[in-house]
Formats: sequence, C-alpha cells, structure tokens
Amino acid sequence: MNTQLAANSKSDYVVAKFGGTSVANFDAMSRCAEIVCADNQVRVVAVSASAGVTNHLVALCKGDLSAAQRDEHITGVIAIQENILAELSLDADLAHGFDETLKAFQTLAAAGAKSAAEQDELLSFGERLSSYLFTQVLRGEGLDAVRFDVRKVLKTDSQFAKATPNIAATAAAAQKHLVPLLAEQVVVTQGFIGSDEHNQTTTLGRGGSDYSAALLAEAINAKSVHIWTDVVGIFSTDPRLCVKATPIARLSFDEAAEMATFGAKVLHPATILPASRSHISVFVGSSREPQLGGTWIEKEKSEQPGIRAVTQRKNQILLTVKSPEMLLASGFLARVFTILSEFNISVDLVTTSEISVAITLDNAPNASRPELDQACLDKLSEFCHVSVENNLTLVALIGSEIQLRQQETNLMQVLSDFNIRLICHGASKHNLCFLVEQSESDLVVQAIHSRLLESQNAA
Repeated sequence: MNTQLAANSKSDYVVAKFGGTSVANFDAMSRCAEIVCADNQVRVVAVSASAGVTNHLVALCKGDLSAAQRDEHITGVIAIQENILAELSLDADLAHGFDETLKAFQTLAAAGAKSAAEQDELLSFGERLSSYLFTQVLRGEGLDAVRFDVRKVLKTDSQFAKATPNIAATAAAAQKHLVPLLAEQVVVTQGFIGSDEHNQTTTLGRGGSDYSAALLAEAINAKSVHIWTDVVGIFSTDPRLCVKATPIARLSFDEAAEMATFGAKVLHPATILPASRSHISVFVGSSREPQLGGTWIEKEKSEQPGIRAVTQRKNQILLTVKSPEMLLASGFLARVFTILSEFNISVDLVTTSEISVAITLDNAPNASRPELDQACLDKLSEFCHVSVENNLTLVALIGSEIQLRQQETNLMQVLSDFNIRLICHGASKHNLCFLVEQSESDLVVQAIHSRLLESQNAA
C-alpha cells in the first residue's frame, strides 16, 4: 500500500480494540459499550476472548490431557460465557450464531486438536464467542451493531500459530466486505484471528488482537486505533514494580516500538508496523477509567529527548561465538547468521570484538521464536567455540536521542552496583540495552527508575 496515498485518504473512522479483561464479564463489557457509544467515530470494534478463556483453549491444544482434564477446560470456557449470558438475552440472529459456534467448539475440543490447523481453529473460539456477546451489549445500549467474522477480510499465509498477514488481500477484502457496512452500523469483530487462501482459520500469535486492530485500521484507512486495556496508558516502567511509575502522555512510533519490543506488555510489538507505515495514530487507555486519558502514539518525534522509560524482558539467552580465525577475516558473521536463520532463530542484540560475537535471544515461555536448538549449537561448533548463558534479563532504556550525556553518566553509577553482562548502544538513538542476572533485574529496574526517571519527573 502506498503510505502517502493512505495518509491523504484517511476516513474519520476509529477502530477500537478491547482486551480480555475489558470483556471479562457483563459489567466490563457494559463499560466498554459506554466508551463506544461516547465516540460516534468508532465504527469497528475488535474484541479479545473474555479473560480466562484463552488459557483454557491453550490447555485444550495439548495432546496429553485426560478425558477429565479435557472436560474441565471445556466446562471452564462455557462457564465464562454463561456468566455473561446470565445478564443478556441474545437476539435471534446472534443466538443462532452463538449456539452453532459453541457446538462447534465442544465438538472439536472433545475430539482434540491434532494438527496445527485444528489448533488454530480451536484457539479462535474465544474471540468468536465473545464477539456475539459484545454485539448484544452494544445493541442493549441502543446502537445498531452487527457481528462480523473477521476471517472474511483479515487474510494471512498458512503459518499456523503465527500467521503473516497479506496486506494487499486484506485491504481488498475489507473494501469489499467491511467498508460498506460502516456508514450505518458499528461492526463488532474478532482480534487475533484470520484466514488463509484456503479459508482455514489462522492466528496471529498470543496477544495478536492489538495487531489485528491496527491491520483493520490500515485496511479501512481509519484515522486512529484505540487500544483499551486495564491500565491507563503506557507507563515509565511496570507500575507493579515501581509505585512511582507514571503514564507517558505521548510517544513517537519509534519509542513505542522499542518499548513494546523490549518488554512493555501493554502493547503488542507488531501493532506499530501498520500504524507507522500508514500514519495511523494509536491511543492506549484503560476501559475501567477512560476519563483518565492515556498514551497517544504518533509519527511526530518526541520533543523530550533523553530517557523516558525503562523496561525489562526476562528469560534471555546470551550466545557467544568465538574464533581466532575471525581476526581480520571476512564472512564469519555471515556464516553465523546464516546458521541462525536456518533454525529460524531471531536475534535481538549483537556486540562484537575482534575474535568473538555476543548475541541475545529470547527464550521466554510460550515465545513465538524457538529456543536455541542443540543442532544449531553443533553446527556453530564446527568452526568456532560456542558458549551459552541462561537466566538473564534484557533491560532497556527507551527514549529519544539517547546519548551518553549527564543522565546516562548517572546510569553508569547506578549500574556499578550490579553485574552487567552486556551493553548495547549506538544502533538506535531510541534505546540503550544491557543484560543482567535475572535474579537482580527487578532491583536494577527499580534503581534506574528511582535514580533517573523519578528525580527527572520531580525536577
């Protein structure tokens, strides 16, 4: 898509996404309905599965469950939906669709999802069910709302569990099937899921509802996407870790992308991609307290240089490859990265010396990227010495025009109390990253936030 064309042909439409806690029960859905009613520019609503449902669905995808365990998880999914239904009376069209979807879920869940395609189908039921219920809640508020199956428009490849969207096909399908509905109705659809060219259900990976909303916003040329969650915007660090963490009113796309990539869990990292390339502003706010505002993410550069936030991502691997043959030799790095690519291993940070290369990899539980494979290590060991360190945390300082000025000099004084395994700075002016022992990472984040950000805010 031509980004300049997209920027010049913006509609006034807003896409709103509500996460799992925002649609956890009837009261939560009612709060979200009030948000939609208060903004007549919201024309598309993408919902996640109600909180707790996806965990049951993930468990049901496991092949080693007993019949009793399988029944327990099926019952768990149904109970969450029934708690909401107890407060609702579905219109005939929604009741029929909901009942048929629930029957299909029970059939597949009882039989077990054996293939990757069946697992994606099973994982999709949370969003499919919650979208029926939320449509009815909106109708109860007097809105003309229609439930829409996102698989008609969000087209992907067939890489189940982490499908890659087909941007052109999605835009074409949205213009044909979705845009004609928006002038008169609010469309309620699903996050996280799509379909491939064979109309098989695919998923975008855990947390992909944010990404879905941004993709839909791009496809309909919306002016903005609103991500409603359970916190008031994006904070200077995890407020559960630092009580003096504060929400950030505005971030650039670059700053937000760095924060999402390096551990801020409020926003799925891929969300920034369609928003940035099509100049769509992103708002992050709390569906519990919408009156408190939130964080706006836009193209404009930050007017506040320096460090603005500190994040952490635990369960990191440090892979070091060393060879005297690397000295003054060409092709060594290419050989290393070719092997990593063969094993579909994505690299985060890289530092080099004359004879060694240090690389960080994500080894988080349920991460989309694979753990470091022994076969990969064996292949690297054929031409260099390989060492692997685990139980590390990647701490990232995020901001704009970060340079080693007075603020960052103070950082080095803070870090002198801890064992720093790796530092990476210079590739981007929006981050400064380093590895620490996982057992110390919370203390590191608290010390940095207290010394740099809290004193800065106080000033």
